[in-house]
Amino acid sequence: MDLQALETQTRAILVDIIERSAIKKGQIFVLGLSSSEVAGGLIGKNSSTEIGEVIVKTILDELSNRGIYLAVQGCEHLNRALAVERDLAEEKDLEIVNVLPNLHAGGSGQVAAFKYMKDPVEVEEIVAQAGLDIGDTSIGMHIKRVQVPLVPIQRQLGGAHVTALASRPKLIGGVRATYAADPIRKF
Repeated sequence: MDLQALETQTRAILVDIIERSAIKKGQIFVLGLSSSEVAGGLIGKNSSTEIGEVIVKTILDELSNRGIYLAVQGCEHLNRALAVERDLAEEKDLEIVNVLPNLHAGGSGQVAAFKYMKDPVEVEEIVAQAGLDIGDTSIGMHIKRVQVPLVPIQRQLGGAHVTALASRPKLIGGVRATYAADPIRKF
């Protein structure tokens, strides 16, 4: 796999989703990643440290430059716990759990997060404003309601299917109500 091309494509997909999701500085972005799927295999069957590192470092760098927090979802073996910076966990009073991810329990994305984050911890759950799902890992449980699906400019990354979610405030009040402009759907 061409890791330079993977970095370039990851950055392009991420920037597109950041811009269209209306995520702001200080908010949380979730990443779900199956490096097995990116490599062309089945989820959980052929994890790749190198692929995880390229994708997570690219996303972490881009989000950090914008002041957006990254939360990296673990696999089902860790009950979908998330790797985040300790300062985020403490600021948001998130439940820190005691586990260290490895390639086959947590996955390559979490292992890379623990390598590249300043002071990573695992938290049990989070409510993020947007996210990127590389390889059909099901990030929806971590995205604030109301979830808005975003179709990325590139729907494949290597062999992995790519989807994304943003969130917007609930519309309440029915036919008599008027609403503020929606920065995502722009209706």
